[in-house]
Amino acid sequence: MIVGVGGQGTLLASRLLGSALISQGYDVKVSEVHGMSQRGGAVVTYVKYGESVASPIIEKGEADLILAFELLEAARWFDFIKPEGKLIVNTQQIDPMPVVIGTAVYPEGVLEALRAAGADVMEIDALPMAEQAGSAKAVNVVLIGAMASQMGLPVEVWQTAIKETVPPKFLEMNLKAFDSGFHNKNKNS
Repeated sequence: MIVGVGGQGTLLASRLLGSALISQGYDVKVSEVHGMSQRGGAVVTYVKYGESVASPIIEKGEADLILAFELLEAARWFDFIKPEGKLIVNTQQIDPMPVVIGTAVYPEGVLEALRAAGADVMEIDALPMAEQAGSAKAVNVVLIGAMASQMGLPVEVWQTAIKETVPPKFLEMNLKAFDSGFHNKNKNS
């Protein structure tokens, strides 16, 4: 599952993932739920792959991996991960509307709570890595790089998927972003 907030690039991330998996001969099914994505609301993408996949929908307790673009989204979708699954979390905090208007406070200790609940968490501060690659908008590709480092597919498969998916004028920046996520030495588990 890829989860985040509207505008973070989760849909491009799902296209990159799907492209990489299809190139390796997998049957891939993707389902995107946008919600209020254009207003900063939650976005979730289900991606299933294997020899034959009937449905893209992932039920609670079934996800092998959740790639969370934002801390609260990691907590919101935590119930969907398998007991032995992996949670890759961008440490970025994006205030939801109740926090913005002052009726709620952004919770502290989200990562600690996830770990206390038994999650295998890899945290990554993707925003500065994306900025170093050339744009804050490349956070999604930094996170795809971090996820790719856990999946076992050759790096060239991912690079080809980026070349086939990203417009040429943004290609170099996105390849740098991917590389920084893939080779990130600051991953905490």
